[in-house]
Amino acid sequence: MMFSWINFIILILSTAIMALFYIKSVYPATLSQKIGLKAFSRCAYYRITASVFELITVVNYLFYFFLPLPIPIPQFFIWDYWISILIAIIILLPSLYIMLKGVKDAGREALFPDISHTLYSGIYEKIRHPQALGEAFIWLSVALILNSPFLFIYSIVWFPLFYWFCKAEEKDLVVRYGESYIDYKRKTGMFFPKKINEKVVNRDT
Repeated sequence: MMFSWINFIILILSTAIMALFYIKSVYPATLSQKIGLKAFSRCAYYRITASVFELITVVNYLFYFFLPLPIPIPQFFIWDYWISILIAIIILLPSLYIMLKGVKDAGREALFPDISHTLYSGIYEKIRHPQALGEAFIWLSVALILNSPFLFIYSIVWFPLFYWFCKAEEKDLVVRYGESYIDYKRKTGMFFPKKINEKVVNRDT
């Protein structure tokens, strides 16, 4: 029982620390106004640190399967395990594709902020945050694969967190790219493709 609570506490802490460092990592342009171009390398360090704690969180998820909390939540879903796997696959495949497509189209910028990087192409021409969209749903898939109602409920926390990350990042991208990013926001959806008003398109062309 003690190890279950230790794992849970580490899960909470690793999630919080991951969020803290990721938020710090999305402000390279804003930080560069204070400390110059070294802000980009510092934000890359923050993002790598966030990734390490996110990996620790994954490990906590795995440990929870063997060390569930002694709380009045069923350890497993009430349906057969194959149903959990089926739902997990249905969620995981498109989520993983969207996330990996975002990583591919972002290139090095996905992990290492680069002052010379231009606005993204590919999937980013349709939505602004494919990586966040895909990753948020992947956590639900992991919980389903582990057949854990508690982890499924816990995974909901990633949705407001990733939304917070995206809103914070966009503030810095406005600082970084100026009017071109504001125009890009107007033409694209945050997480889902945006239907552009035909008059707006005609005016821009």
